Parts: sequence; structure tokens; C-alpha cells
Amino acid sequence: MLLLKRFFSHLSTLGFFALGVGLQGADWPQYLGPGRDAVYPGEALTRAWPSDGLKVLWRKRDIGAGMSGVVAAKGRVVLFHELNRYDTIDCLDAKSGKSIWKNSYASSFVPGYGSAAGPRATPAIAGGRVYTMGGQGVVVCTDFATGKTVWKVDTQKVYRASDGFFGMACSPLVEGNAVLLNIGGEAGAGIVALDKNTGKLLWKTLDDEASYSSPVMATLHGKRRAVFFTRTGLAVVDPANGELGFQSRWRARTHASVNAAAPLVVGDRIFVTSSYNTGALVVQSVGGGFKTVWSNDSSLSSQYASVMHRDGFLYGTHGRADVPPIPALRCVELATGKVRWSEDDFGDCLMLRCGDRLLALMESGELVLGRATPAGWREISRAQVLGSGARSQPALANGRLFVRDRNQLVCLDMP
Repeated sequence: MLLLKRFFSHLSTLGFFALGVGLQGADWPQYLGPGRDAVYPGEALTRAWPSDGLKVLWRKRDIGAGMSGVVAAKGRVVLFHELNRYDTIDCLDAKSGKSIWKNSYASSFVPGYGSAAGPRATPAIAGGRVYTMGGQGVVVCTDFATGKTVWKVDTQKVYRASDGFFGMACSPLVEGNAVLLNIGGEAGAGIVALDKNTGKLLWKTLDDEASYSSPVMATLHGKRRAVFFTRTGLAVVDPANGELGFQSRWRARTHASVNAAAPLVVGDRIFVTSSYNTGALVVQSVGGGFKTVWSNDSSLSSQYASVMHRDGFLYGTHGRADVPPIPALRCVELATGKVRWSEDDFGDCLMLRCGDRLLALMESGELVLGRATPAGWREISRAQVLGSGARSQPALANGRLFVRDRNQLVCLDMP
């Protein structure tokens, strides 16, 4: 259990937005970006950085506690943090960093096992609303234009959801009329769907405890499906009614472990990864069911960081952040699990991709830019932009990069 303490200090909010929000140009309206795959759809990361460092457009100091990633849409940035025991949804002007509105509510969350305070889950901006969930499981729908609360649900009180090891971390997934969440509630409320307009329960399913992963949407067998990576393992669910289409146990044998990285769906294949001697699993939708393509603990075992895909290859970190050896950056064939290359001692980080350029925010607060292809890794630039404790997913929107550590949020011009 002691090994888990440092884990959550490295755990990024593993939040998600649903494809129901839709691609919004080069906005970044949820964790892992507009396609929920850590890919920036616009043009960026095209050249090496100046020798004197990246240009800081603005900096917001003395921000509150939390590891929630920022999101950006329609010229605004949403920062979710804890200020003086209040979870605060802070809407800022993307160009200047000036506050537009704030929406706060009292927080009862007490972090466990030496983990940091504040919210873990990244907000989702969808349909003129902002959806958030704090570390103690309070889900809030806020009007994006005014900052007024539309509805609020305390999932711990209503569904008897548990803090788990480090608090609740599933970011809302908006699909159709539903807000989907893995909350680990009792009486079959492991996964719940709340009405996005009212917060009322639409359906609930499974007895799985909550993980630190967040769900994604995909088209499987020609139908829209929500893909969850719960504490128990992989689950494919019909977002309209909660009907379970597929389930596969994928977790460590030891209790002192977590599932944290987001699932990744590429065509008809689903990839999940965990650490703690668990490894990676790829299943494929075939006919009316699913079959295992490959699974092992040697290809790509990520403790918390989500994995990216390009042209049949996976890019991600292999190894644990809390025990030696230092995590490696790897390229792995999706079809076979074969390791194409491994950049050892790369370090724990959170990443995004634009074309063949990979941008990594290291826990030390250093940004690393490189070219990642099946042929190898070539570092292009490095810049120290934050202090230590940078454990939130970076966001890239309209040529601006938003990164945060324990104390500050920085907006950088990203060439």
C-alpha cells in the first residue's frame, strides 16, 4: 500500500469527454482532446523551440489544489481546483487569463494515503454546459455562459460511492442525453448514467468498484458503445440503456493496485493497459462478440498515463512511476504487441500528439518535444516551464498550450 502513495501523486485526472460533444476545430474541450485520443487536430509542434525558451502568454499563480487538467473551448479556459475548502470551477479568458466567472461549492473531500488535495477529474464542455466531478463525488452541471449551477448530485450520498484509495477521478462522458460515470456505487451502481439536463438517474449497471480511468465512446459492431476500464476490468456498455455487451477481468491480483489509463479504441480493437504485473490487453470485435488478439506484461504496461495511436502503432510509457526502473517511452505494434523501440529511462509524464510530433510534460515541470515514428524517437526540444509536481494532462487549443503544477497555470505560445 505504501507504494500507492507516490502513485496517486503522479496520477493525472483521468477524465474524458464523449464524442457526443463533437470536434470543435482546434478546441480542447475535455481530457485527451477533441477526439479523446490525446491528438491535436490542428497544426502545431512544427518546429524546434527558441533557445531562450517558450513564450509565456500569461501565468496564473497561487491556484488551488488539484490534478484536474484544464479544458478550452470558444475562447475560454476552465480550471477546476480547490480553494479554501471549496471546489471551484474557474472560467478564464484564453487570451489573457482573466477571470470570467467562478462557480464554487463546499468540499468535504479528504485525500487518503498521502495523496494531494483537490479534484482529480477533468471537466467536459458539452452543449453549452460544463460537467465536473470532485474528489468526493459531487457532480455539477454549470452553465458555460454564466457560471450558474444547473444541477448538482452527490454520488456518495445518493449511490453510496466510495473514495477508494485516493478519491473519485472519473471525468464525465457526455453521450446523447446521458452523462456517464464509473463511480463504484453500491446496489448495481458501479456505472451510472445521469440525465445531462437534470442530473436524474437514467440507468445503472454493474457492481464494479471505480477505477481512476475514464470511459470513451466508440462504434463497435456498427453501434455506439461506451467503453469503461473499471477497477475490475474492461466493460462495453450500451449508453442508451446500460446493457452490458462485453466484460473481461483485467486487473492486478494484489489489492494495492489500480487501473488508471484510459481505454483506447482503434477501429474494431480495444486496448487497455495497467501496471502491477498486469500488462496490456487487446480485444477485437468479431461477429457478435469479442476475441482476444494479444495480452502480456512485457509490451506496454502503463501505470497511469493514457496511450496514443498512429498508423497501427501505440506510443506510451512502460513501467511504474513509484518503483525502479524509470519508465520507458515505447512504440508497440497494435496488431501484435511487438515492441518496435524503447527509450529507456524516459521518465513518467503525460503526453499529447500532433502528427508525428509527441509532446511530453514531465513530472519535473519540463516539456519535451520529439518526433515519434516506428523507426525511432528523436528529441527536438526541451524547456523548463513549471515547477515539480506537474501531474495534470496538458491541453493544446488554437496554438496555445495550457499546463499546470501544484501552484500555477501557464499559457504558452506553441509554434
